[in-house]
Amino acid sequence: MEGRLTVETMVISHTSRKRFVERLRQLFGGTPPRVQAAALPWRTGEKGVEVMLVTSGGAGRWVLPKGWPENDEPLSTTAAREAAEEAGVTGSVAPREIGRFYYGKQLPSGLEWRCEVHVFPLEVDHVADKWPERKKRMRAWFSPAEAIARVQEPDLGELIGAFADNPRKIAA
Repeated sequence: MEGRLTVETMVISHTSRKRFVERLRQLFGGTPPRVQAAALPWRTGEKGVEVMLVTSGGAGRWVLPKGWPENDEPLSTTAAREAAEEAGVTGSVAPREIGRFYYGKQLPSGLEWRCEVHVFPLEVDHVADKWPERKKRMRAWFSPAEAIARVQEPDLGELIGAFADNPRKIAA
């Protein structure tokens, strides 16, 4: 039995599988993905950890506030800026990412860009009544389980679930 592959030894997480496929694609000459940064806005409510999601600009899917870095800004700064613009929240952003996920961004031309999104927790200390994209997006607080059910990217759901188990330790 020793050395035999079993179902348990062959199972790897969806996130690990996507990362592996992405690395293979790059190794064999694939175009590298475009890099974005996302904030994972969170707070501790009466029922525990809550996560804020916003609707996407186009399809209205529930997503994290995310976007492209400007000039040479650190990705954590990009994440904080996008949270303020898209969700109207500010707070303490972690200097290190808690993980990454990949998705395909549909362009108006019909083409798709591969994107690698670096996720930074942002402990929210202020929620604005007015913010730049309030007419384009909805925002809402969700329990981690509800947030996982609403996002379409399985890797993002895994990140939210892992983070929600111990946000202060992970965001430190």
